[in-house]
Amino acid sequence: MIREAYILTRPQKLYVICAAVFITALVIAEATASKLFTLFELPFTITILGEEFTRVTMTAGVIAFPITFIVTDLMNEYFGKKGIQFVTLLGMVMIIFEFLLLQVAMVVETDPVSAVPDEAFNAVFGATGWIILGSLIAYLVGQLVDITLFHWLRNLTNGKMLWLRATGSTFGSQFLDTFLVLSIAFLPTGVMSFQTVIAVTLFNYAYKFLIAIGITPVIYGVHWLMDRYLGHETAVEMIEKAAHASNHPSGP
Repeated sequence: MIREAYILTRPQKLYVICAAVFITALVIAEATASKLFTLFELPFTITILGEEFTRVTMTAGVIAFPITFIVTDLMNEYFGKKGIQFVTLLGMVMIIFEFLLLQVAMVVETDPVSAVPDEAFNAVFGATGWIILGSLIAYLVGQLVDITLFHWLRNLTNGKMLWLRATGSTFGSQFLDTFLVLSIAFLPTGVMSFQTVIAVTLFNYAYKFLIAIGITPVIYGVHWLMDRYLGHETAVEMIEKAAHASNHPSGP
């Protein structure tokens, strides 16, 4: 009897798996966010607020972020607003934890046999306080907007059209997320001009817009797998409870 008390149910295991995937992708995205890369050269020059751009520049953090989109929408579906809000706040704490561990790693003395010298390690992981602050604020605001929009769209469609609430919530939150992190991280330090922040925000948002559409079949596929794992009756019950709890947060 004592041993059985510690056996997790399938919904509990699923929650742990989703939370683990979400936080892993989030931490990787934050660790790589300071790197900017050229996605491709533009065949023409575009002008944004008087400044010309000849290439599409994005942050490396966008590589891992699509995974967080998928997990956020699926956790919203099965575990409701409170379920994903807890993971969102936990993710924010893990970003701070990640930052503190990296500071310790940069302080300890590098051994002569280390394949990675201090300069290279610090250049990659030496994120400034502005970048961390920007990431935290943008992440928290973006996630809360995403969650709110998801449930608003679910109520609007009476629980139908998963694709609409999945993509719609992402579209509505990610422009704000990207703009905030770039503004807070790079404007005060002078690394980017306001025009460059707007340009990179638009480039990243366009990428996320396309990714949000592209991952829709993935969301449906994972949704089907989760239904199979939980069993149809359990899955339906969880989705209904999640919707009810989100619409009546003070109710039973």
